[in-house]
Amino acid sequence: MFTGIVKKVVRGKVYNGTLMLEEALDVSEGESLAVNGVCLTVSKVTERAVFFDVGEETLRRSNLGRSRFFNIERSLKVGERFHGHIVLGHVDGTVRFLGYEHRGNSYFFNFSMPVEKWAVAVKGSIALNGISLTVAGISLDSFCVQVIPYTYEHTNLKYLQAGDPVNYEIDVFARYVREVLRWKS
Repeated sequence: MFTGIVKKVVRGKVYNGTLMLEEALDVSEGESLAVNGVCLTVSKVTERAVFFDVGEETLRRSNLGRSRFFNIERSLKVGERFHGHIVLGHVDGTVRFLGYEHRGNSYFFNFSMPVEKWAVAVKGSIALNGISLTVAGISLDSFCVQVIPYTYEHTNLKYLQAGDPVNYEIDVFARYVREVLRWKS
């Protein structure tokens, strides 16, 4: 389990089903990391890189094969302070980045609406590339999140270009509420 608070942005690439992060990280083989919000297991560590095996389904459902900059978060340890929101690392798919507007001390990032429209609510949580964010506005076919300067500078959001795919994970509580209501009817 993760919290959506990104600790580092690392360059990397996928080749033949293996993601290589081009930086030495203080991690161990077998450890779980959120990489652009996708829960992956470290398969190999060298002095200059970290490797992950990435399955076909994960590549199809995420942006891992198309990204160059990856948000990294270690899994939550029992007893640690909890920031952000509950993020499982089970990415639902990708949305398209539509652009952003810089107003005052905030950035307003716009994205295409995911197929789970029911899960996107103003002031609700959503994870985008593994970042815990709050929905600031919605329209029929898009939604907006407000990003503070710290998040902009310390995540891969600053590298996005219009049309780029962005991983999303809907809020786990919204998912469970929907299932309860579905089975109650």
